[in-house]
Amino acid sequence: MTDHPEDQGKALAMLLMGACVIGVGPVLVRLSETGPAAAGFWRLLFALPLLAVIAQKTGGGIGKAPRAAVLAGVAFALDLGFWHYGIAYTSVAKATVLSNLTPVLVTAFAWIFLKQRPRRLFLLAVAFAVAGAWTMALTKGAGSTGVNPPLGDALSAATAVWYSLYFLVVSSARQSISASRIMFWSTLVGAPLMLLAALGLGEQIIPTAMGGWAACAGLGLMHVAGQGSIAWALGRLPAATASVVVLVQPVVAAALGWVLFHELLGTWPAVGAAVALGGVVLAQWASRPGPRPA
Repeated sequence: MTDHPEDQGKALAMLLMGACVIGVGPVLVRLSETGPAAAGFWRLLFALPLLAVIAQKTGGGIGKAPRAAVLAGVAFALDLGFWHYGIAYTSVAKATVLSNLTPVLVTAFAWIFLKQRPRRLFLLAVAFAVAGAWTMALTKGAGSTGVNPPLGDALSAATAVWYSLYFLVVSSARQSISASRIMFWSTLVGAPLMLLAALGLGEQIIPTAMGGWAACAGLGLMHVAGQGSIAWALGRLPAATASVVVLVQPVVAAALGWVLFHELLGTWPAVGAAVALGGVVLAQWASRPGPRPA
């Protein structure tokens, strides 16, 4: 990790840009005219040629598949599958907010597996985040857009587990492997997994019109620009810090869901979203380095 303020500022800017780009993802999934897993397949497939070119020009080529990139690919495929089905069953805003409990899980995993015991304030932050998420998930009426909101909410919340694993693996791998190489191999691993899932679930694989193809191609470009920027920044920032910055995704997704699909959260779901995101930010603040309270 770099300690230079200017380098960290550049990494944060790249991370913020990547998160904003990824925030467009749920809208493109809705417009893809394919099944949820199939949309993930096209996202990864369209991204592969661009990632190969970028790896060749900036990362010294694709080389052999790093073990970490293979694990990242599996985690990312699970992340996309759960998230895209969450988007299909519940509102864009709720799917994105619930899937972004990642910072809490990243810090919790560090506590359990790396023995990095968090401060007491972190436990309070977890309570806020979980309470807010449950408020969103259980509130009926406005904000419950979707064919099966409870299932969509559950799938979206589970997405945070896979995204946390992806974050931790990529953050660790970035200490010795270029972002472009990790992105290429994780995408190559994830693409066939998404196709197998789409076929197994009997999804619509091929878009039915040019608009659907455009959305699928847009998902590929979004993957390269958005996830690529995030992977690059993870080599220069702590994973927990990065996982908080990407919380701009729900804001972008909610705004687009409101403009394009007329999805209104309603009072209590909006309160739940604010509490959940506030808890996530508090969790990150509580886990920052420094003297621990008695």
